[in-house]
Amino acid sequence: MIPSILKLDAGGLPVGWIRWQSAVTLYARKRVCWEAGAERFRISGGLSSVTGQRSSVEIGSIIAVADRARKFAAGAPMLTNRTLFQRDRNLCLYCGRQFSASVLTRDHVIPVSRGGENVWINCVTACERCNHRKADRTPEEAGMKLLAVPYTPNLAEYLILSNRLILADQMEFLLNFAGKKAFA
Repeated sequence: MIPSILKLDAGGLPVGWIRWQSAVTLYARKRVCWEAGAERFRISGGLSSVTGQRSSVEIGSIIAVADRARKFAAGAPMLTNRTLFQRDRNLCLYCGRQFSASVLTRDHVIPVSRGGENVWINCVTACERCNHRKADRTPEEAGMKLLAVPYTPNLAEYLILSNRLILADQMEFLLNFAGKKAFA
């Protein structure tokens, strides 16, 4: 199995994860400007009817592409429970205990019913017990202390959070762009 390929813009900034099939297309269209990382993968294709030779292409695990890559519109990556729980390391940010993702919930620090938004800086990971205890109140009103300040991950941090199978060279590359304490 070939893992996702880390796509960069031509300047070397992380853009996103792509499948190996998309990477092969970018190589075939001569859109890959340069590669980084030590990992490489050989992809074999079909047989040429003219030569009888099997086609193949070698792709890198990190590729820089000259195209109009879409950036996050507002600068904030998409908030999902999976990435939120990973940002908070599966810890309930009220009681401090670690749980499996299946029993965690998304808590809005300022409840949505009271004008709180569904954004990174207003959401934390909470266990069901703490989320029910806090209910439709702020942490202060519920007499609960937040153990960490919610934050919006930058793009590199989000890419780390959103991919479960990151190669060592990809992780090393992304950590250069991530916040110093985000993954310590």
